[in-house]
Amino acid sequence: MLWSYLLRALVKSGDLSVIDANGKTYRFGVAGQKPKSVIRLTDKSLHHKLFFNPEFHIGEAYMNGTLLIKEGTLDDFMTVIAINLAAWEKQPSALKKIGDAFTPLLQRLQQYNPVGRAAANVAPHYDISDKLYELFLDKEMIYSCAYYTDPANDLDRAQQDKLRHLASKLRVEPGMKVLDVGCGWGALAIYLAKTCGADVTGVTLSEEQRKWATARAEREGLHDKVRFVLKDIREVEGGFDRIVSVGMLEHVGVGFYKQVFEKVRDLLNDDGVSLFHFIGSLDGPCTTNPWLRKYIFPGGYSPALSEIAPVLEKAGLFMTDIEVLRMHYAYTLSAWHDRFQASRAKAAALYDERFCRMWEFYLKMAEMEFLHLGTGVYQIQFTRNLNALPLTRDYMTDWERRH
Repeated sequence: MLWSYLLRALVKSGDLSVIDANGKTYRFGVAGQKPKSVIRLTDKSLHHKLFFNPEFHIGEAYMNGTLLIKEGTLDDFMTVIAINLAAWEKQPSALKKIGDAFTPLLQRLQQYNPVGRAAANVAPHYDISDKLYELFLDKEMIYSCAYYTDPANDLDRAQQDKLRHLASKLRVEPGMKVLDVGCGWGALAIYLAKTCGADVTGVTLSEEQRKWATARAEREGLHDKVRFVLKDIREVEGGFDRIVSVGMLEHVGVGFYKQVFEKVRDLLNDDGVSLFHFIGSLDGPCTTNPWLRKYIFPGGYSPALSEIAPVLEKAGLFMTDIEVLRMHYAYTLSAWHDRFQASRAKAAALYDERFCRMWEFYLKMAEMEFLHLGTGVYQIQFTRNLNALPLTRDYMTDWERRH
C-alpha cells in the first residue's frame, strides 16, 4: 500500500493501524499509546489516492464509507493525524518551502469571490434546510465561535456571552445606525436592537437566512428597528455609526480584502467604529484544505493577521483593539458535534447517511484545526478616527458587567 510510506514518515505519536482493501494490516506510531485508532479501507484505489492527495481523499473516503473506523472513534483517528501533522509542520522541509512559494498564486485561484460568485459560493452551505442547523446550533441559531467565560458553560450561555462581548466593543448608543455584515440568522442584529436601542441593517448572501431572520424580527416586534436584505457588502450604500461582521471575512478571499475594507471605510461615519470577528491562521498565510473547499466552503479561506493588517493600513483605517480567541472555537465545535450526533437520525431523514458522514467529518476536522493546527479567531476593532473611543479598554469590561 503506497499510503503506508507517507504514514510511516508522518505518524510518530499515538497508535494508528490501517487495514488495507486486501486485508493486510499496517501499524504506525507507538503501540498502545493513546490516542489509538484502527481504520479499514474498502476501496483499493485509496492505496494510491491517499498517498498523492491525503488532505482531500481522507474526507471523501470517510463520506463515501470506504474509510471505516473499526476501533476507537472518529475523534481518535483525527487526533492521531492532527497531532502528528502539527509536529511535522514545525520541521524544516524543502517541500514546504516550495508549497509556500506557490501559496499566493493558489490563493487567488481558489478564493475568487467577486460580487455574484460570492453568493453562489455560500449557497451550498447556507441555503440548505434551516431544520438541519436547528438540530445542533444554540437557541439563537448562531453559527460562529461562542465565547466561553468558563469552559464548563453550555453552548447557549457561551453564545449569549459572545453577543454581549461583541456589543461591549462596539459601544453602541440608542438610535445609532448599525450595519451587520453577514448577519446569519439575525441573532446579533436583534440583540443590538433590543439591548442597545440600535437601528440595524443586516446583510446576507443567503436567502434562507434572510427569510428566517426577518420572520424572527417580526415575531419579536422589531420590524421597525431591524431589517435584513439580500446583498453583498460591496453593494451597500449609506452611512453607519457602527459596522460589525461575524464570520463573513472567511468568504471574501485575499484578492478582495481591499474592496471590502475600502467599502467599510466609505460606509463608516467619521466617528464610527467597526468590529470584525473571523477565523484566522495563527501561523501565517496558507491555503484552504481541498476537501473543505469542495464540500463545505467553496471559495473560503481563513486569513492570517499579516494578510489583514496591511490592507487596513492602506485603507486608512486604524486598528484600535485586537483580541485572539484560542480554544473557544474548539469548545464550540465539540458542542456542535455532540448535538449533531444526538440528532443524527433526524439529520439523516432530512438528507442521507453520506451527508451525515460529511457533516460529522467537517465538524471534527474543524475542531482539530483549533486544537492542534494553529487556527484561532480574531476580533479586530478599527476606526477612521483615533479619538472615536475612550483611551482605555475599561469601557468594554464595564459594559459587560452592566449587562
